[in-house]
Amino acid sequence: MTTAVAILAAGRGVRLGGNASKPLLEWRGRPLVAWALDAALASGLHPVLTVVGYRGGEVRAALPADRDVVVVENPEWEEGIASSLRAALTALAPITAVDAVAIGLADQPLVGSEAYQRVSALDGDLVVPRYDGQPGNPVKLARSLWSEALELRGDVGARALAGDRAVRIDCTGTGSAADVDTLEDLERLQQEDQ
Repeated sequence: MTTAVAILAAGRGVRLGGNASKPLLEWRGRPLVAWALDAALASGLHPVLTVVGYRGGEVRAALPADRDVVVVENPEWEEGIASSLRAALTALAPITAVDAVAIGLADQPLVGSEAYQRVSALDGDLVVPRYDGQPGNPVKLARSLWSEALELRGDVGARALAGDRAVRIDCTGTGSAADVDTLEDLERLQQEDQ
């Protein structure tokens, strides 16, 4: 089974206030999206996509130019995460060798490459990692569920399809699924880093 990776980096981050773009917030001197991409690329999974939308040109410019990353534009980014998921799946659909995609988020800089490897290696149409008992990302979504995922709308992601069919895998110790939704979250991350 060939598993691709899609990093969703199209949202505005309304809870940040102002015109800030979550993927562009800096931690340890680099944008959050760069950290998310590092883990995706280090996983060895291929292809790696990044979905951009809000301030897409700036997010695109923050991506490593020397790395093999496919950038997908999401013109409907204002709708929420479901639109970015649809953009990723639509871009991957013609690549028949891809059987599944591991969906990661640009605002989770501590998710490690091993989490991508673990979810991709586990059989199941929908694989959800858990960190210390809490669900997180990346979520693996098999092609068999893409038609259902394409029907999602609003601010919901692949986990909305979970229910009883989700296979869960422990990713504790591979990183953290902590996300940065507010400036306070970023400050907390920086304080924990000291």
